[in-house]
Amino acid sequence: MSSQPLAESILAALDADQAAAAMALRGPVCIVAGAGSGKTRTVSHRIAYGIATGVYAANRILALTYTNRAAAELRVRLRKLGASAVQVRTFHSAALSQLQFFWPQLTETSTPKLITNKPQLLAEVLQDHNIKLTEAQRREVIAEIEWLKYSMTDPSEYQDLDRGLTAGLNSKVFLNLQNGYELLKQNRKVMDWEDVLLLTIGLLRSEPRMLNHVQQQFRFFTVDEYQDISPLQQALLETWLGEREDICVVGDPRQTIYSFAGASSDFLMGFASDYPEAEVFSLDNNYRSSSEIVTLANSIAVGRKLEAVRSAGSKPEMRAAKSADAQVSDCISGLTGALSSGMRPRQLAVLSRINSQLEPIEKGLLELGIPVQVRGAGRFFRRPEVLQVISAIKALQLTQSDDPLFIELSKILASMGWRSRPEVSEKWEALNWFFEVLEEIGDDVSLEEYVRELEERERSGHEPIRDAVTLATVHATKGLEWDRVHLIGMNQGLFPISHATSESEIAEEKRLFYVAVTRARDKLVISHNAAKPISQFL
Repeated sequence: MSSQPLAESILAALDADQAAAAMALRGPVCIVAGAGSGKTRTVSHRIAYGIATGVYAANRILALTYTNRAAAELRVRLRKLGASAVQVRTFHSAALSQLQFFWPQLTETSTPKLITNKPQLLAEVLQDHNIKLTEAQRREVIAEIEWLKYSMTDPSEYQDLDRGLTAGLNSKVFLNLQNGYELLKQNRKVMDWEDVLLLTIGLLRSEPRMLNHVQQQFRFFTVDEYQDISPLQQALLETWLGEREDICVVGDPRQTIYSFAGASSDFLMGFASDYPEAEVFSLDNNYRSSSEIVTLANSIAVGRKLEAVRSAGSKPEMRAAKSADAQVSDCISGLTGALSSGMRPRQLAVLSRINSQLEPIEKGLLELGIPVQVRGAGRFFRRPEVLQVISAIKALQLTQSDDPLFIELSKILASMGWRSRPEVSEKWEALNWFFEVLEEIGDDVSLEEYVRELEERERSGHEPIRDAVTLATVHATKGLEWDRVHLIGMNQGLFPISHATSESEIAEEKRLFYVAVTRARDKLVISHNAAKPISQFL
């Protein structure tokens, strides 16, 4: 097929709004894409159209995503469109790749080892300071340390901010812990994922030769989920771009839900001001949800409204349970009824504001023999067989072998009991996942690239999807959707969360509610405990 018919066929798969965005190939472009509006389809077809028309060279494109799962999905779509040479990475993965390439050249030493277990490191710091914290409090301290870096806040200015208490600790004590954490990393010559971004920025800005290398390599940039980019990620993006303006950003201010972690929708909202020549497109056709669910979503959102494409279905149900236990029973009853009617477990999800609300649901489903997958808990990467395989794969870096990576991986997995014939077991599925990852990114990748991909998937919680009922907090549902969604715990103090008191914090909680609602395709059940005050959002 010649390039012109190919280009035309790429556009033919899009609606008018999507096609208009896909044809804007040069200069700054901003696509405001509503929930379920075909954002990934538009981005993938825009890139493929640019290649088919000769405007882009596939190996000069860097497509950046917020999550590893989104990167994997975009890679698959581009491969189907004949654009497999395009680099699709998260910010962290792209930065780590560059750091590992340039660091040894600059320092003649190995790149600092990447740590993935921050709680363990923090536990040592707490012991040195004779401070005891619960697991939840330790997570709170780690989150605040991450916020410092993602927001690019200087620790010397931290005490002047009104950040409140962190894990019950005042700002002075917190800063002592933060300083201890940083010193411990330096002494052990290790780095965390935030350091990866910071070190890459520092290295590229201080070494013009290396920055020029990167800017020669990547000419065209696409950034997904731009509403949730942090100042740190924006600084890295600006470093990569330099004075060039061939950038396309895609996002939705209605779905900004990570401000607490240092993200800011200001970059998306201010894009047209930063780039006066920018073309701005809006995608408002919702292809995901029934018209009734879209109507509910529009009643929540501030700003542009979605246009329902699908025909009418069932109205969202609002249920009041007599107690917390009754809410759990009602939810489980609804799920078992759906399964009895022929739905698969993977089509169902239970969403909540906080993890503890999901625990009794998980217990009840498991007692009934219904498979469950808890998203965002990181359980997959703590499975013994997964830990062993990752350790064995990393050990390959210390050996010399002429065998292809696929063969080496086969040997490791076979030694763990994996066989090529599929088995109905969690262990077989966990082991087979390593082959699936290799196939997704291309089995011609180097061992270093494969290890980097595994580390990035662990960081972003990109676990394999099983045929199980999904249990997740709303924050862990970015980019996901299900046929039937139960949203539980819509009570004041839970959703919105009790510590959200300012106008901006309540607005973010409302956006989180919007995200939860727009995860549902056909059926949405929203419940609350009638024994406690109902959420102000209802």
